[in-house]
Amino acid sequence: MKKFVEYISQGKVISVIIAVIFFVSLIIMDQVIAPTDRASMFLVCLRMGSIFALLAVSMNLLNGFTGLFSLGHAGFMLIGAYTYAIFAMPLAERYNVYRYFDYAITFSFPEFMENAIGRPGIIIGMIMAIIFAGLVTAFFAFLIGLPVLRLKSDYLAIATIGFAEIIRTIIMWRGVGPITNAANPLRSFTRIGDLAITIGGTRFPLATFSLTLMAGVCIFIIALLVKSSYGRAFKAIREDEIAAEAMGINLFKHKQWSFCISSFFTGVGGALLAIFTGVAMAGNFTAAMTYEFLLIVVLGGIGSISGSILGAMLFVFASQWWLRGLDSGVFMGISAPLIFRSGFRLVVFSVIIMCVVLFFRRGLMGDKELPYYLKKWKEKFFTRKTKPEAGVSDA
Repeated sequence: MKKFVEYISQGKVISVIIAVIFFVSLIIMDQVIAPTDRASMFLVCLRMGSIFALLAVSMNLLNGFTGLFSLGHAGFMLIGAYTYAIFAMPLAERYNVYRYFDYAITFSFPEFMENAIGRPGIIIGMIMAIIFAGLVTAFFAFLIGLPVLRLKSDYLAIATIGFAEIIRTIIMWRGVGPITNAANPLRSFTRIGDLAITIGGTRFPLATFSLTLMAGVCIFIIALLVKSSYGRAFKAIREDEIAAEAMGINLFKHKQWSFCISSFFTGVGGALLAIFTGVAMAGNFTAAMTYEFLLIVVLGGIGSISGSILGAMLFVFASQWWLRGLDSGVFMGISAPLIFRSGFRLVVFSVIIMCVVLFFRRGLMGDKELPYYLKKWKEKFFTRKTKPEAGVSDA
C-alpha cells in the first residue's frame, strides 16, 4: 500500500485517470460488442494480448532484468494451467473429463466458495485458484532453482528447457492420470464465460475487463518490484555479478527470488491462458511457445516492461487478426488466392520481425520505459524554444 501511495504521489495521477477510463471502456465494450460482431475480434485479441503481455513481462523479469537466460517458460505455464484446471473443475464434471481414470482430487475452489457465499463466490474461487496456481508454480521453481541456478548462460538455458520437456512428459504419463488426466485434455473448469455478474436477473459479461485487469495488476506489481531494492539488486546481478557480490548482494538468494517470482507470475499467466482457451492440454505447451515469448521480449526490448507489453500486443494483433487475410486469399481488399494461401501470413510476419530487428537493434523500446519517450517527445515537439534578445550576448 505504501508503494502504491508513493507511486500516485510521484505525478502519476494522469496515468491513473487514463487507466480508469480504459477499464471503464472495457466494461462498456463487453456489453455492447456481441460475440457475433466483427469488432469482437478486437476484444479477443485484447484478452489474448493482455495474457501474453503478462507472460512476456514475467520472462523479462528473469531474462532482461536479472540476466538469467532461462527457457523453461512453457513448463511453468503448463504447471499453472494444469493446477488451475484441476482445482477449478466442478465435482460433477470430473467424471466426464477423467473418462479413463479414477480422479484423485475432488476439491474445487469456485465450487467451495459458491457453496459458502453463493454465486459471487465463483469469481472469488477463480481468483483463489489462479493465485494457488502461481504458488504451486513458484514452489516447483524453488525446487528446480536449487541445482540449476548455479549454472550460467547457455547451460542454464539447456537445463531449464530440459525441465520444461520433463514436466510435459510427466504430466502426459499415465501413471499420474488420476491427477492430470494424462495426455487427455482438461476442460469443463471455470472459464471465460463465467466472468460475469448478474444484476436484477440481467447478466453482464466481464470477460475482457476481468482478464485485462488481472493481467494489469500483476504487471503493476512486477513494475513496483523492479523499482524496489530487490529490483535494483537484480539489475546489479545482470550488469556484473562480481561487482554485485562485492557490494554485499547474495547472488544465489536474489537469483532464487527472481526465479520464483517470475515463475509465480508465469503460473498465473498459464492459468489465465487456460481460462481464455477453455482447455488445458500438455501437448500445446511445447518449446516453441517459449520461443514466442522470447521473441516478444526481444521485439519490445530486453529490460523494458513497456516494451514487453507493446511487443505482446503487436505480436497478437498482427498474427491473429491483421494478417489473417493472407491465409484466406483476400487481404486489404486484394484477392490473390495463388499468393495469399495458408502459411503466407507467417512468412510476412517473419519479414516484419526481421525489419524491426534490423532497424531497432535493441527492440522497439530498448531498455527504457514509455514515460521516458513521452518526456522526450514532449521536450521535442511541445517545448517552446526562446531565442535570445537582440544585442544580448550568449556569454
